[in-house]
Amino acid sequence: MNNKSTQYKDSNFRASTGERISRIAALDEALFHAGDAANIWGIKNKNTLHKTLSRYVASGVIRRVYKGLYSIKNISNIDPFLLGIKAIHAPAYVSCESVLYREGVLNQPPREITLVSAYSKHFLIAGTEYRSRRMRDAFLMNDAGIEIKNGVRVASLARAVADMLYFSPKKYFDIGDSALIHWDEVKRVADAVGYRIKTKA
Repeated sequence: MNNKSTQYKDSNFRASTGERISRIAALDEALFHAGDAANIWGIKNKNTLHKTLSRYVASGVIRRVYKGLYSIKNISNIDPFLLGIKAIHAPAYVSCESVLYREGVLNQPPREITLVSAYSKHFLIAGTEYRSRRMRDAFLMNDAGIEIKNGVRVASLARAVADMLYFSPKKYFDIGDSALIHWDEVKRVADAVGYRIKTKA
């Protein structure tokens, strides 16, 4: 009797799990937050939601990425930029050193992926370090010089340079760096965002 009861419960667990994960997969998103799961699964009790997510993580059905952030995919297969943005769980974009390195302005890769958001914080995901610089909402929500790449908001080179000068007004760009930077475009973006910074334009 006990064996049959256990088998019945296990069967229900598998069926319930499969249905729930299918609903998550239907979002066609690599990552989801606990709040997303609560809405999709119709779970209103926070304790029940926490236990459900913890059980699925323990069974290997989903992966815990960061506080309140999960995935049904292997973390190693997810864009590190996307991981950082989703972990912030608020308006944010990739900028500063990460973009300057990608565009060839910096020769050495930064030890952190650099983000801009409403929060100043450092965090770690799957061995990758992240740094978020805090920016005023009025500037943060201004899309001048912001591009969407693979679903992630990323600063153009001009916006990244303008951001660097916003955070570090005394930032020095040597002659080699300046050859890659179109200062007229930096000034245009800075003016559009509302930065009061000095550029070489």
